[in-house]
Amino acid sequence: MPEVDSIPVGNFRYELRFNGHPLQSAGSAGGPQPVAGGAFAECSGLEATMEPKAIREGGQNYGVHQRVGPVTFATVVLRRGMTLNRDLWTWFHQVTLLGAFTHRMDVEIVHLDLDGRTPVRTWHLDRALPVKFKSSDLNARGSEIAIEELHLVHEGLKLA
Repeated sequence: MPEVDSIPVGNFRYELRFNGHPLQSAGSAGGPQPVAGGAFAECSGLEATMEPKAIREGGQNYGVHQRVGPVTFATVVLRRGMTLNRDLWTWFHQVTLLGAFTHRMDVEIVHLDLDGRTPVRTWHLDRALPVKFKSSDLNARGSEIAIEELHLVHEGLKLA
């Protein structure tokens, strides 16, 4: 009988939450406020890569010493069926066209168990910023669901 921790979980049940951090009238930061959410068909790009630094030592001809280098994060791509909700477009519009480049959000991606109610793990994207919004191609002969995409860059990836 396998241990409980080693049983695989499905990757098709998850929930996304976008939390803004508006300033209050006194200038102090307010608590997180839910801004948008939704049912997304796909979420990709949850990855962090550390670029090692190779250090050569004089007289040492067999290999190099590997040291920790800077960490970079992949762009997270969210795909969902087209909806009437414009929260994500509004956010992208504020950042790109209105110049509100400081309007960032923390994003939580909650991975759910097969029952769809129990959280298995939660990924946190710190200070996410939308860099690309893509609408579905329109095709009168097509029969598939219209999909929109949002690409996010962020300043940190945490697993809770």
